[in-house]
Amino acid sequence: MRFFKDFLRVFFPNFCVNCSNQLVHSEKILCTLCANELPIIPIKSYNTNFITQVFYGRIHLEKGASFLYFNKKNITQKLLHQLKYKGRTDIGTVLGTWYAERINSSSFMNDIDCIIPVPIHPKKLKKRGYNQVLSFCESISEKFGAAIHQDILIRSTNTNSQTSKTRFERAETIRKDFMLLDKNLLKNKHVLLVDDVITTGATIEACCKELLKTENLKISVLSIAFTENT
Repeated sequence: MRFFKDFLRVFFPNFCVNCSNQLVHSEKILCTLCANELPIIPIKSYNTNFITQVFYGRIHLEKGASFLYFNKKNITQKLLHQLKYKGRTDIGTVLGTWYAERINSSSFMNDIDCIIPVPIHPKKLKKRGYNQVLSFCESISEKFGAAIHQDILIRSTNTNSQTSKTRFERAETIRKDFMLLDKNLLKNKHVLLVDDVITTGATIEACCKELLKTENLKISVLSIAFTENT
């Protein structure tokens, strides 16, 4: 039964990613019932919140935000699994559009100059065919007009999955993974660094430390999801 449901989700995207019920015309990726169960993160202040506090004492962030809570077997996990491993880039597009509407009335994007998706290694990119966070970034970019720079920061080493490692182990593994190709393009800019999931924050931290080789750079972060127990 589970195999059949996975088959439906991959080859027939007009079925709900979570419950596999058929979607009506106005529904996208999730049926209305499942969409209403999404664990959306309410954030009152983008400058100081539990997301920015993950990085306290490690890197300075201007702002931080995330759309959904992530934990094992919840709707968010199912969405991101399909997005990351099953070619469902439409999920990133829809989630990005939803989140863009959510922050449209706030000041979160007001002074953002450009968007940088956390890069994946070229070997993974070739195998997967896409960066799982790019379609999410494209929806944010389309709404607010901030350019996407997806080639200025590259992943120089191909690391294995970090999910089973401690925060210290992740930090040590990822510390030298990224390379900034142009230290002048982002000078005096405010960039929004976007990842799929923030867990320990090691990947974001490593990216930021490389990006901060740029003079007078401000960084804010956004993720599709945030793991509740970091």
